[in-house]
Amino acid sequence: MTRLSPYDRAALVRFAHQSIRKGSKSFSAASRLFDRETRERVWLLYAWCRACDDIADDQDHGRGRARGVQAEQGVGQGGLDPESRLATIRTLTELAIAGEQTGSQAFDALGQLLCEVPIPQVMLEDVIAGFELDAREWRPRSEGDMLRYCYHVAGAVGVLMAAVMGVSCDESDPEAADTLDRACDLGLAFQLSNIVRDVWEDDANGRCYLPVEWLVEADIPPGEHTKPHYRARLVTIVARACALARGYEESSRAGAMRLPFRQRWAILAAANIYGGIGREVERLGAHAWDHRVSTSKLRKAEYLAAAWHEARGGVAPVLERPGLGRRDLMELARAD
Repeated sequence: MTRLSPYDRAALVRFAHQSIRKGSKSFSAASRLFDRETRERVWLLYAWCRACDDIADDQDHGRGRARGVQAEQGVGQGGLDPESRLATIRTLTELAIAGEQTGSQAFDALGQLLCEVPIPQVMLEDVIAGFELDAREWRPRSEGDMLRYCYHVAGAVGVLMAAVMGVSCDESDPEAADTLDRACDLGLAFQLSNIVRDVWEDDANGRCYLPVEWLVEADIPPGEHTKPHYRARLVTIVARACALARGYEESSRAGAMRLPFRQRWAILAAANIYGGIGREVERLGAHAWDHRVSTSKLRKAEYLAAAWHEARGGVAPVLERPGLGRRDLMELARAD
């Protein structure tokens, strides 16, 4: 059952649209393919995710140091330690869940969304747990650790997106649960592409999301993976992550084909765009980090057209899911 909204929905939708246009050109392009209601709900969810990420990293839409720019949203956090920023995320999210105005348009956007879509609170908590890992300066030791991180910061968001698109959150329904699994797979694929693209940027910020065990196997000392003499070994490690991403991306397509046409088209377009980033990083090899890999407008148009043809093509084959899946990663998260 949905609840009455105390928010100005039209204003929040405008704010959320501006947020996604500024924060993710790729996702903004794919979101235009949704029907209006779904599109606006996706924007509302994005605004909350984007604000949480910016507060956690003290940034502005994923770029640079925010230095308090979030003050325009009522959530300026410049200068606070990571634990305090995490506490802000939790407090404002709890207010939004309770249906109260938060003083932040991004968190009110979540409150508005919860007035329209029955999203289990645990799904939101799984996303916040990713910011907690960063606050703890947590680093993945194993492949499973890396995938668990990808689950929190992107796979769980994919599950939320599926819920926003009307997929049932009833885990006792086998098809619904499998569709949520496939939505998570797409998020995992997205984040793996982000990791391989942002190796240099993450290193500059003192972070590395490639598993320590992979680096050890390649005989790369901790913190040395961006040194020129280790570039060839790094390329091999990145190719391994790209292979994982491709497997998850292909698995996700079976879930996308269960959605209504316009939703199916949008999700397949996003898969093509983000998957293209990982494939370009792999193609460039040792030159992948000479500049930040991005997707041109022409290439995006080609990906959208390819997604349209695939979306019209009928039911995708139900592939075996690769590696660790949503429920495996949820168990790892609960155990921690």
